[in-house]
Amino acid sequence: MNYDLIIIGSGPGGYPAAIRGSQLGMKVAIIERESLGGICLNWGCIPTKALLKSAQVFEYVQHAADYGIKVGKSSADFGAMVNRSREVAGGMSKGVQFLMRKNKIDVIMGTGKLVRGKKVEVTDDKGKKTEYTAKSIIVATGGRAKELPSLPIDGEKIIGYRQAMVLPKQPKKMVVVGAGAIGVEFAYFYNSIGTEVTVVEYMAQGLVPREDKDISKELTKLYKKKGMNIMANSSVEKVDTKGKTCKVTVKSRKDGSEQIIECDVVLSAAGVTPNTENIGLETLGIKTERGLIQVNEFYQTNVAGIYAIGDVTPGQALAHVATAEGILCVEKIAGHNVEPIDYNNIPGCTYCIPEIASVGYTEAAAKEAGYEIKVGKFPFTASGKAKAAGVPEGFVKVIFDAKYGEWLGAHMIGSNVTEMIAEVVAARKLETTGHEILKTVHPHPTMSEAVMEATAAAYGEVIHL
Repeated sequence: MNYDLIIIGSGPGGYPAAIRGSQLGMKVAIIERESLGGICLNWGCIPTKALLKSAQVFEYVQHAADYGIKVGKSSADFGAMVNRSREVAGGMSKGVQFLMRKNKIDVIMGTGKLVRGKKVEVTDDKGKKTEYTAKSIIVATGGRAKELPSLPIDGEKIIGYRQAMVLPKQPKKMVVVGAGAIGVEFAYFYNSIGTEVTVVEYMAQGLVPREDKDISKELTKLYKKKGMNIMANSSVEKVDTKGKTCKVTVKSRKDGSEQIIECDVVLSAAGVTPNTENIGLETLGIKTERGLIQVNEFYQTNVAGIYAIGDVTPGQALAHVATAEGILCVEKIAGHNVEPIDYNNIPGCTYCIPEIASVGYTEAAAKEAGYEIKVGKFPFTASGKAKAAGVPEGFVKVIFDAKYGEWLGAHMIGSNVTEMIAEVVAARKLETTGHEILKTVHPHPTMSEAVMEATAAAYGEVIHL
């Protein structure tokens, strides 16, 4: 069958691209080997947030007395939490099925592979192969958990994020290797429901090492307060899984000393690797570097008519990035005059408690780029809304160019900051200055007032500190 557009992969990059293509009058097919919505919807963004919400509610119940409420003894039902998470993911996947029908997109279940002549060969679950032709093809096959040489994932004692969401029983002790978004989110979840958690991070900065140093420092302090063992600037040398438990050898990169930590399960959260093997890239001569498909600013590969978006390309491996890339790519294919994505204005969000959100330059990166900067910080301990809500942890930190007032970056840690960061993203897109933010009246009492107050602090005009 012939199409205008075929998309391989139905994740947060693939299915929005398919919908946008249909809106623009294209005949579209989408190929998916597992479940519509991809990893993000089925095994990533959505089900993990359901688990995190269960953990947060459990913490609320445990601290109900702080809010003047008396409740009986509570306990975490791990199985019920997992079941709720899977139900949420299942419901969302059905929602994508509805969107495909609504937009008259053909869904082809099977494994897609590029072949010569702008064709995709699809192998279904019975091994039957069928070829489809398209004017344009988008590769959106996403990524999977990165496997470290010292941590071969066996799915039982050494697990990836997928297994971490559906463990048959709650572990008593867990070692989390990697302190990026995936690592700290699972560390929070399991610690909150009573698992003894150790986090091992290779980078010296510690937790969430890609964030501003002040954010890392604050989260480390709060996680230690929760009882987690944080081992920064350390590496896992080996894991002995022969016995009933795991014996994890952790080496300090500072002094070379080693210690053995015993646990029930090890979670490898060392990042994401692209799904670019066995999809026909070599057959067509599509250029890759370190497994990533090389594309231009409009996601065109070096082969005419073949495009790639999302985690298989060198950009940030984030769901909202994949969505933006997919939509822009399809609009370019349709002949629209599109503006390339500004990757320095992409928000990053981590949904542990407290949440983390950031965009733009860190303080260190702004200085390294040669800017003379103004930095302002406002703690949520000084926020009326945060205190009333019982969530005074964290702060908002803003960075401005001292010469022109350009908003270089913002870094937040606290309750609901993942909802607040969009204000900064929009303001930066509109090239708003610090003085304009100072004169933007924020509602009181809200958590978002902290953005205005942090800006005021940068300019020496803060009121509530």
